[in-house]
Amino acid sequence: MKEQLIKVMQRNQLIDLMYISKDSSISKRRIKIIKLVGDKFQAYCFLKQAKRTFIIDNALDIAPVVYKEGAVN
Repeated sequence: MKEQLIKVMQRNQLIDLMYISKDSSISKRRIKIIKLVGDKFQAYCFLKQAKRTFIIDNALDIAPVVYKEGAVN
């Protein structure tokens, strides 16, 4: 997962993240990774509209955000 996150950060991509929190609740968030440090990463979370810190091991799945041709961004 860490290698995937590094690639996403280098490409400056937005991703959809499936994440399990400390209280075992699962959430889906759209994020933009700012930096990776050790076993954590900092990202801007569009759901919370704020910077958040995530634990890499708690990331269940990531998917790049793909815009369809002709869509308004």
